[in-house]
Amino acid sequence: MIDKRLVPFSGLKKEPFSGSHQGMRYYLAGDDGKNSTTFTAYVYPEPWCFEETPDDQKESASFPLSEEGMDQAMAWLHERFETEKKRWTQASLDSMHTIAGKV
Repeated sequence: MIDKRLVPFSGLKKEPFSGSHQGMRYYLAGDDGKNSTTFTAYVYPEPWCFEETPDDQKESASFPLSEEGMDQAMAWLHERFETEKKRWTQASLDSMHTIAGKV
């Protein structure tokens, strides 16, 4: 799913990192700008960006801003995907209807 080597965790102090996997979007951001020692990972369904998705559709967990914390975050993301695979698959299918309906 998500390869932690592709996530610039030290860069989370400057910029958030986001992506998606089969209907599940994720967003990682440092908790205190350049002084961050922790970061928060969010998951939410497609199709909208983080800012446009209602808060009640987002789940989050915080982790230390370190290699170990990144390992924990990746495990959490994988667990959230597997636990709610039907939700993410449906979101992926629904997003095609949402986008097609707006064209």
